Amino acid sequence: MSSKLRRHAEVENGFDDGFLIVAWAQTCKPPEVMAYILAQRHQSTLARFARSNVMIGFDYDGTLAPIVSVPARASMRGKTRRLLRAVARRYPCVVISGRGQADVARHVGSVPVWHVSGNHGIEPWARDEAYLPQVRDWVRRLQATLAPWAGVIIEGKRYSVTIHYRRARQKEPARKAIKRAVRLLRGARVIGGKEAINLVPVGAPHKGAALERVRRQLACDTAIYVGDDETDEDVFANASTDQVLGIRVGRASDSRAAYWLKNQAEIDRLLQRLLTLRPLRRQARAVRSGTRAPSSASRTGA
Repeated sequence: MSSKLRRHAEVENGFDDGFLIVAWAQTCKPPEVMAYILAQRHQSTLARFARSNVMIGFDYDGTLAPIVSVPARASMRGKTRRLLRAVARRYPCVVISGRGQADVARHVGSVPVWHVSGNHGIEPWARDEAYLPQVRDWVRRLQATLAPWAGVIIEGKRYSVTIHYRRARQKEPARKAIKRAVRLLRGARVIGGKEAINLVPVGAPHKGAALERVRRQLACDTAIYVGDDETDEDVFANASTDQVLGIRVGRASDSRAAYWLKNQAEIDRLLQRLLTLRPLRRQARAVRSGTRAPSSASRTGA
């Protein structure tokens, strides 16, 4: 990644009439055509990654679990959970979410994933006490400014903030009010979402950095990553397509992901395909030393 691109990627406080100017989209040309990963003609690509020394990463909301109006109620379907548990026995799996690390670990529950990262990649490795007063100040200012807007929820997560407006009765005016409020915040990197706006400290690690760090930690040569939102573009935009197979849930013309799924429900089909490509008897070890997968308790405190 060039220094010019890195500087652009860290400065995302601009807006246009369409909403958020995402700087990487201005400096990284997206693929001309996203390919449907479950199409028969792309099965050789999926198989090549699945049969390599691969790690599989997932976002949570909108990827493993459907997006719901109350984030605390976002749960994986029973079938998805069963499939993910089976996949995690065959491949080293990680979850990288915008939720706090402990929160997403609770939602993942007993599924034996190897690692959980929270706050868009900040947790666990980049917990910086200097972020805490900054984020508290954002929350205080946003609560005061956006108090008149019914249905707008400000979720402070210690190291980041998400402003939800899915439940606002007047979504477009609420969105514009959020846009005005966010412009006044210092040191905030602004990342769009699905009826939500995310704020992280400028210069903080992102999901792409988190995926790369855990890939190296688990001694994997390649990775498959599935995400659905603008925060996942940090993975898609910062990885070599030879090393990371990026799959976006939902097609997007400006996405850096090379492949896509039609909707969140198709995560089950992808998981089933991954099971078929690696029978249990060929279970991959996540690290070459052969260490055992951590319990959910150890993941939370990683």
